[in-house]
Amino acid sequence: MFSRGAAAAGGATLSRTDHERTTGRASPRLAGTATRDRSLAVMAQAKIQAKMSDAACSKFSRTLSMADRSGRLLESLDDLEMRVEALREAASAMEQERECILEMIQSIQNSQEMRNICAGEREELSLTANRLMGRTLSVEISVGTMRSSQQEEALQKATSIIDEIVKKLLGGMAGSRQQLMALHAACVTEAPPVPIDQKFQAIVISCALEDQKKIKRRLETLLRNAENAERNIKIMDHQKLEEPEANGSQ
Repeated sequence: MFSRGAAAAGGATLSRTDHERTTGRASPRLAGTATRDRSLAVMAQAKIQAKMSDAACSKFSRTLSMADRSGRLLESLDDLEMRVEALREAASAMEQERECILEMIQSIQNSQEMRNICAGEREELSLTANRLMGRTLSVEISVGTMRSSQQEEALQKATSIIDEIVKKLLGGMAGSRQQLMALHAACVTEAPPVPIDQKFQAIVISCALEDQKKIKRRLETLLRNAENAERNIKIMDHQKLEEPEANGSQ
């Protein structure tokens, strides 16, 4: 009985081997093992590719995020720069308005109309003008200018030249006014009716752009005041000449 079982088993084994040899294919159990191994290899490769892809996507996302953040910061700084320039322009306009108000108050105080009214009214108007002058002077506006050492030196030279002429202007009218006109001619682009002070022009060109505008405005104000003062002097002098004649005719 044992011999028959062994023989049967041996026969079964021989028959499977003969089946593989004749068909050229592995038995179902071996084929299943090979398929499972291949599946595991494919899954492992897929996991590796997925990790590599995730790493690349993560790095790319960080780069985009930093670029977006940098772009937003740059836009914010650009907006702030425009607001700063608008602020400086508004402050500069207020500064010019202050100067204009002060000049108008002084013009009223020194006007011929003020002299032609009675003493009581003139005193009342003078008090009002002085009050307005004090309130205007209490408004302090300052717009600083970034300057290089060369521009700072040029500004000091230009200011010193104007100050010297102002001193002369207080002492004598005609010659100093001509000098002011020559200095102003150096600050304008159109052809002036008077000779240009070439030396002063070279100094002004070396100043910062904002300082050039302020120098020009100061000279224009001084010229207007000089013209008004000269006109007032002529009017007053003409009145003095007419008074003796009027008295003599009475």
